[in-house]
Amino acid sequence: MNDVSIDVEQMMKNKTKIVTSLTSGIENALFKKNGVLYVKGFGSLSNGGKTVSVKGSDGSTTQLKAKNVIIATGSEPASLPALKVDNDAGKIVDSTGALDLKKVPKHMLVVGAGVIGLELGSVWGRLGAKITVVEFLDRITPGVDAEIAKVFQSSLRKQGFDFKLGMKVTGVEDKGDSMSVSIEPAKGGEKSVVEDVDVVLVATGRRPFTKGLGAEELGIKMDKRGFIEVDSHLRTNLPNVYAIGDCVPGPMLAHKAEEEGIAAAETIAGKHGHVNYNAIPGVIYTHPEVASVGLTEEEVKASGKAYSKGVFPFMANSRAKANADTEGMVKVITDKATDKVLGVHIIGPNAGELIGEAVLAIEYGASSEDIARTCHAHPTLSEAVKEAAMAAYDKPIHM
Repeated sequence: MNDVSIDVEQMMKNKTKIVTSLTSGIENALFKKNGVLYVKGFGSLSNGGKTVSVKGSDGSTTQLKAKNVIIATGSEPASLPALKVDNDAGKIVDSTGALDLKKVPKHMLVVGAGVIGLELGSVWGRLGAKITVVEFLDRITPGVDAEIAKVFQSSLRKQGFDFKLGMKVTGVEDKGDSMSVSIEPAKGGEKSVVEDVDVVLVATGRRPFTKGLGAEELGIKMDKRGFIEVDSHLRTNLPNVYAIGDCVPGPMLAHKAEEEGIAAAETIAGKHGHVNYNAIPGVIYTHPEVASVGLTEEEVKASGKAYSKGVFPFMANSRAKANADTEGMVKVITDKATDKVLGVHIIGPNAGELIGEAVLAIEYGASSEDIARTCHAHPTLSEAVKEAAMAAYDKPIHM
C-alpha cells in the first residue's frame, strides 16, 4: 500500500464540480421554474426599505422596488488582531481558505475548538496532516453536551489531535517554509511556541454580514455584535423588512435559515409562519459525527427540573459492529415526571442522519416510551436510539 497517494488537485476539482452543480441547480432550475428574478450584485436598502439598489460586478446599478424585503446576507469568518488572514497565500487562512488548500499540510494549527475548526481539522487530519488545536476555553465545542464533548475530544485525540486548551495565540512568525506560533495561557502566564506549522486556520467563529446594506441608515435595529433584531415572525422594526439566517440571532446553520426563510415568506403571504428553535438539530461533520437537538444535560440541570437519562453505546449495536465502526453513543434526556423528551445527543456513525428521529420526537412532544415502543428495523444504527430511549424510560434490552 506504499504507492497510495492523494491527488489534492483532483479532490478540489470534484469539490468545485459538486458545489457548482448544487448552486447552478438553484439558479438555472428552481429559480426559473418558480419565476424568480435573479439579480447578481451587492444590494443595499433605501427608501424606507422599499427599494434595493444592486451594484453589479460591471459597475452597473439596478433599482428594484418591493413591497417586502427579506435580508438574508449570512455571515463571514471572524478575525483576530494577531492573525492576518491571507487565503491566497495559503498560510494563515480562514474556513474559506482551508477549503481551497493546494496540498495537504504537514502541520496545521487550528485556532478555535468549535464546530468549524474541528470539522476542517478533521478533514485535513484524515488526509495526513498533524493537527494542533488552540482553544481559549478549557473545553472543546462549547454548547455541546459536556459528556458528549468529552467523548468527542477523546476520539479526536486517538486520531492524533493535540489540544492546547485554556490557551490563546499571541503572534505568528513566518519563517518562509514554515511558521512559529506563539501561545500563552488565556488567563496570562508563561508563553510557549508551536514550531514548524505549515498552515494556521483561524476558526474563531463567524459574525453577521450586515455592513454596507443600508440597514443602519434606515434605522434597522441591530445588537452590539451586528445581528439584526427581529420579532417572532422574523420582522425587523421596519414592518416591511424581514431578516433570516446567520444575520439574525440564533445558531448559524443553513437548515435553520431555510426554516426561517419559509416562515418569513408564509408570514408575508398572510399565513402563520413559525420556527420551533428547540427542534433545530446541530451536526458536527467529523468522524465520528456529533449531532444533537434540544437541551443539554447541563441546561436541564440549570433549570432545576428533575430528569432521567438513558445512554446506549454503539459498541452494543449490531450494525455498528458489522461495520467495524462502534465508537460513540446515543444519549436521551427526559422530564422525569412526564417522560417527555428534552434532548438527544449522539456521537458515532451517521449521527447526522440518526438525529432526525429525535428532532421529530421533540417537534411532536414525544416521550422516550414513544420512541422505545416504535419498531426499528434490525440490524440498523437507529436501534441505538431506541435502546437509549428504553434506558431513559426503564432499561434497554441489549445492555
